[in-house]
Amino acid sequence: MRFWDTSAIAALCVAEPASPMARTIALDDSAMVVWWATRTECVSALARRVREGDLSGAGERQARDVLRHLAQAWTAIQPNESLRDTAERLLAVHALRAADAFQLAAAWQWCRGDATNNALVSFDARLREAGYREGFTVLPVKIPRV
Repeated sequence: MRFWDTSAIAALCVAEPASPMARTIALDDSAMVVWWATRTECVSALARRVREGDLSGAGERQARDVLRHLAQAWTAIQPNESLRDTAERLLAVHALRAADAFQLAAAWQWCRGDATNNALVSFDARLREAGYREGFTVLPVKIPRV
C-alpha cells in the first residue's frame, strides 16, 4: 500500500511522460491511499487540459472513467483538525503550496506519523522533496524529463 498524490493519479488517467512509470508502480501494488480532495484535483486538471486544448472531450470522458474506477478502489484520508494542523506545520517547514501540504499531511496521517518504510508516489518536485525530508520513500526514484 502506497500514498498517491494527484500528480501520480493523473498520470494514470491521461497519457503523459510519467504514465508508464505510474502504471508500473500501480501494477506492483494496486492498494492506493489518497487525500480526500484528490478526485476533485484530478477533475480540475482534466478540465484545465480540455480548456487549454491539450485533451479532447472524448479523452476527458475516458480519463474520468479511469478516475472513477480508481476512486472506487482507493482509500481516501478524510479531512480533520489534526490533519489541518499537520498541513500548517508542513507549510512552515517546506516550500509547499497549501494543496500539497494537505497531500503530505494526509500521507503523514495515513502512516500515523512514521514515514519509515512507507512510500509516497508523486511526480511533483516540491512534494517529492518535502516527502523525502519527512522520511518517506519517494517513488518513482527518478522522474521523466519533459
